[in-house]
Amino acid sequence: MNRKLTAALAGVVAVAALAAGPALAQGTNNITGFGQAGRNQEKKPQYVPGAKAQEKMFPLGATWTAVSLNGKPFNGNDRPTFIIDSQYRARGYGGCNTFTATAFPLREQHLAVGPLAITKKSCDKGLAATEQAFLIALRTSGAWDLVGSQLVIRTQNGELRFDRTL
Repeated sequence: MNRKLTAALAGVVAVAALAAGPALAQGTNNITGFGQAGRNQEKKPQYVPGAKAQEKMFPLGATWTAVSLNGKPFNGNDRPTFIIDSQYRARGYGGCNTFTATAFPLREQHLAVGPLAITKKSCDKGLAATEQAFLIALRTSGAWDLVGSQLVIRTQNGELRFDRTL
C-alpha cells in the first residue's frame, strides 16, 4: 500500500510541475501570497516642499531718502527721509515737517508703523500735499524689500522707493 501511495503522490507532483513549467518558462509572474502588491506598483515621486527664500533683515540704523511714490519722483532738496533705529523708533523728514513713530519689521518682510507725531510748520500747498501723501503711504506700509540698492515699501496706496543715504 505504501508503494501505491508513493506512486500516486509522485504522479500528482509530476502533473503540477508540468502545469507550472510552461508559465514559469514564459516569464509570467503568477506569484501569490504576501508582498505581491508591492512588486507591481509604480514608485510615486515623493513630495518635497519648496524651500523658503531667505528672509531678509530690515536695515536698522540706515537713513533712507525717498526717490518716488507710485512712480512719481520726489524733486528738489525737500525729499522725504526716514530712519528706523535699533529701538524701533522711526524718525524723519516729510518734506516740510519732521515726524517720529514706532516701526516694527515683522516676519515675512512686513513693516508696521505706528501713529505719527508730526511738527506743524506751515508749507506751501503743493509741498504739503506731497508730504501728506508720503506720510500716509509710510503709515499704511505693508511689505518691504531690498531691490538692488533701493528699499521698496509696498503700501495700500502704492509703492514707495528709497535710496540709502550716507
